[in-house]
Amino acid sequence: MAEVLVYVTAASPDQALAIARAVVNERLAACVNILGPITSVYRWQGDVCEESEVAFLVKTREDLVDALGERIRALHEYACPCVIALPIAGGNPAFLQWIDEECRETPA
Repeated sequence: MAEVLVYVTAASPDQALAIARAVVNERLAACVNILGPITSVYRWQGDVCEESEVAFLVKTREDLVDALGERIRALHEYACPCVIALPIAGGNPAFLQWIDEECRETPA
C-alpha cells in the first residue's frame, strides 16, 4: 500500500481543526498536522490576493485520496480549496505501516 502526504490550506485554525478531526475520525487519514499561520499570495478571479491562512498536512493512503479530497471539499468553506497529494518516497517503515493500519475501514 502506498502512503501519501496531502497538503491543504484553510482560512483559519478552527476550520483546519474541524476538517482534521473529521477525516481522522472517519479513518480517511491517520494523522493531520496543523501548521502555523502562512501568508498566501495568489490570483483568484482576475485579482491578485494576499491572505493569512493555515496549512495542514494529512497522512493517508493513496487509495483514499479521492474520498479524502471529496470529504475535505464538502467540509471546506472555500469554493476551490487547495488539496494536493504528494507521494512519500520513503521513510520509517514502521511509521508508514502505522499510516496504512490507521486508514483501514475498521481497526486492525
